[in-house]
Amino acid sequence: MVVQVTPVDLENWAATCAVDGGHGQARVPVLLDVREPWELQTAAVPAAAGYEVLGIPMSTVPQRLAELDPARPVACLCHHGARSQRVAMFLQHNGFEHVANVAGGIDAWSRQRDPAVPLY
Repeated sequence: MVVQVTPVDLENWAATCAVDGGHGQARVPVLLDVREPWELQTAAVPAAAGYEVLGIPMSTVPQRLAELDPARPVACLCHHGARSQRVAMFLQHNGFEHVANVAGGIDAWSRQRDPAVPLY
């Protein structure tokens, strides 16, 4: 089952899975935005300390899977949460241990966390 995390709880989720198996090595979480390039141009999550923002459209995730590290926590994001949920399930099925779906997507991000991110 994929964990559902709200935009305001992203850092809390990441903190729970950021330390590598007790070895003390921090793992920077990835915010994987699976929307299309035109959507990223319309509204995007700004880069922030504590996580890496990476855009890979949903349709290309299987071909680009090697670009992602299964040891790093990955939170998936789309417009409202449906595409990102499917990608999160795909990642889990392919051995990614710490995966979450950002509930409500970029729309919720704008409404709950950062109103400077445009709605569309």
